Amino acid sequence: MPNILWVDDQIDQLRSHIIFLEKKGFDIVPVSNGEDAVTMISEQPFDIVFLDEQMPGMGGIETLELIKNLNPSLPVVMITKSEEESIMEDAIGGKISDYLIKPVNPNQILLTTKRILERSRLQNEKSAQTYLRQFGELSAKIHPGISWREWIEIYRELTRWQIELGSGDENLVQVLNDQFQEANKEFGKFIENEYRSWLQNEEGRPALSADIFDKYVRPHVEKGEKTMFFIIDCMRYDQWLSFEAILSGFYSIETDFYYSILPTATPYSRNAIFAGLNPFDIERLYPELWQQGQDEKSLNRNEEELLKRQLDRAGIDIKFKYEKILTAEEGKRVSDKMHSFAQSRLAAFVYNFVDTLVHSRSDSEVIKELAPDEAAFRSITEAWFQHSHLLQMFKELAEEDVTVVITTDHGSVRSLRDTKVYGDRDTATNLRYKYGRNLKAEERNAVFFIDKPEDYKLPAISGVNNYIIAKEDYYFIYPTNYHKFQNRYRDTFQHGGASMEEMILPIATLRPK
Repeated sequence: MPNILWVDDQIDQLRSHIIFLEKKGFDIVPVSNGEDAVTMISEQPFDIVFLDEQMPGMGGIETLELIKNLNPSLPVVMITKSEEESIMEDAIGGKISDYLIKPVNPNQILLTTKRILERSRLQNEKSAQTYLRQFGELSAKIHPGISWREWIEIYRELTRWQIELGSGDENLVQVLNDQFQEANKEFGKFIENEYRSWLQNEEGRPALSADIFDKYVRPHVEKGEKTMFFIIDCMRYDQWLSFEAILSGFYSIETDFYYSILPTATPYSRNAIFAGLNPFDIERLYPELWQQGQDEKSLNRNEEELLKRQLDRAGIDIKFKYEKILTAEEGKRVSDKMHSFAQSRLAAFVYNFVDTLVHSRSDSEVIKELAPDEAAFRSITEAWFQHSHLLQMFKELAEEDVTVVITTDHGSVRSLRDTKVYGDRDTATNLRYKYGRNLKAEERNAVFFIDKPEDYKLPAISGVNNYIIAKEDYYFIYPTNYHKFQNRYRDTFQHGGASMEEMILPIATLRPK
């Protein structure tokens, strides 16, 4: 049971309260002054402290400061006779968990203790009960024939539960994971049936990668607003929710969604964003700006020029700034110059850390140990963002008269199942998509086959007559050294395929408060 330290200069008059709580199973240690309280906390652990605000000698606020120096996470409840605002501000500034106004009764102490110490457990239990009640309703929404808008809502709801349930009860988390997997199974069928028609006919389809600048950025530029456009490479919706919670203290935020093109990989999706064109048309109109090969690092070196060509086609004659941030040093350099960037009509930034973290988790056992699942990976990403140069950039821009648009080029999916794939030696090596000649996969249901690349607005370059895109949480392994690569890449975050996490992407418009 909880171990309570109760600090009050009239502690003898509270004997009946202490007896009541002890009968409820609590272990109460009473002290009559701040000096003894600090000594007790330095000598033994406590779960919670009830602290009198007005005591002779060392007062409650001073005692609170010393307690927090010893144990910053120890919950402290301030008990006071005064309702003066300044006292409450001092107490809250000292990071109290709650405060009570004298006189207090034993039930107040009991309920406050339970609320503070059992809040997490009670919230988890409430979340579990609510999810289980809504499980059937959510499952009923997942069926053939639903629209792209409904898929966005399903993904949002599943992501909300993923965050709310976190790494809690293993059985319940597994139920949610199974439901997510079932949804992605249907989503893969949906994309197979609908994606080609989206590329052939714009009416009634969702916004795709090539539409993003025109729909979400260009209107602000044309209205004369200073517009800062950020692409955070490989950012999933659940990660954006963590970032959004932090940024909401500085900005008013409106979040919408769009669908990434296939493959959901940087050379295709991000080039499409900057060009305002699908890959087939980039290669056709600007062959000198399009490369397709195995060296992904060099495939997006023409983004600035592609954006210039898009502005030229739109008749927008402005000077813009472009920065690609790949390292912490580059992040600091750009952050230090953010006031200068904010004077531009348009500035575009690509921030690469989330993608780097995804790839590092695949290669590093240490990071995989730190982030064994989506919840832990999300926490690591959030911790990085809180201390990043990227957040500092957004804080700097919050002081400027600008409009900020934030999105990503694709997400990632935790890949748990493999399927063998067959192709010649020139076949692309990517784990979630491949292109080459006469490609085949052992598990037919795991794959979205594209046998006419031009119908899917993909370049039909020499030696390529089909693409295969992984669905659900599958990844591709060649038969050669099969078990070696199966073990290496199982349970890694990958992108390039057709899943909700990779394709349904947030795009947010932020205005400084």
